[in-house]
Amino acid sequence: MNKKTIAVLLVVLTAAAGAAWWQFGMPQPVAMEDSGNAAQKADLIRLASPRPNETITSPLTITGEARGYWYFEASFPVVLVDWDGRIIAQGIATAKGEWMTSDFVPFEAKLEFVADSNAYSNRGALILRKDNPSGLPEHDDALEIPVVIK
Repeated sequence: MNKKTIAVLLVVLTAAAGAAWWQFGMPQPVAMEDSGNAAQKADLIRLASPRPNETITSPLTITGEARGYWYFEASFPVVLVDWDGRIIAQGIATAKGEWMTSDFVPFEAKLEFVADSNAYSNRGALILRKDNPSGLPEHDDALEIPVVIK
């Protein structure tokens, strides 16, 4: 073989090896699963069920624990919205213990809903709102997690 053929062959083999490494040997990015703002709110409210991105059906039982100041009169509002942000269910989470504390207090809520089979997407969000009887925006807070509505 002549020197020119060997040089071209080396370039082609190097390019093929680089492409193979790029495709198969290079670490692939890991898709991060959306968990809403659960991590940011973990010191205020923790959701046991449903978990972020879980498929939910009606009736939905919601359980977890929240700091006593998340409640007012032992309850706080819960809303389920569809992909477009339309409310498809709403209810009240109730404390399962003494809520006049700054400690975590267990809660439970039940929501009944009908999934729209013609909806653009079956994705939605479960929103647990801190009760805010004052109505002042500086006291608003919410835990929002993505869910799949079935």
